[in-house]
Amino acid sequence: MFDIGFSELVLIAIVALLVIGPDRLPKVARTAGLWVGKMRGFVTSVKSDIDQELAASELKKILKEQADASGIHEIIEETKSATDEIQKQDYVMRAINDDVDDSDIDDDGSALDQEETLDKEPIQEQKKIEKNSGNERGE
Repeated sequence: MFDIGFSELVLIAIVALLVIGPDRLPKVARTAGLWVGKMRGFVTSVKSDIDQELAASELKKILKEQADASGIHEIIEETKSATDEIQKQDYVMRAINDDVDDSDIDDDGSALDQEETLDKEPIQEQKKIEKNSGNERGE
């Protein structure tokens, strides 16, 4: 804090010894030491108070940033839920499309009833077998 060297301290001690005298010098030195100690304690407490205030302001800043970021987290969660819903709908649509294949569609483009499809399946398979057996015979 103060730039006082050893030679300057010796000079101050000699002047104090001459001015105050050897009888009162120990009492004055003790009192000066107590004041210096109190000043150091005061400076230390001020420094710690300043550090605490800086830490508190940093924490407030971090909390504010996290509060602002919580809005982003809500948007992300809403997007995830919407994406999940779309994936579920896509899964259902694919399952429906897999159930309805080309054999289930009538000549006019409408889907056949399940019973009609079941009735036509053996006939279509029988035609395939006849076709294959005809190819094997060389017809």
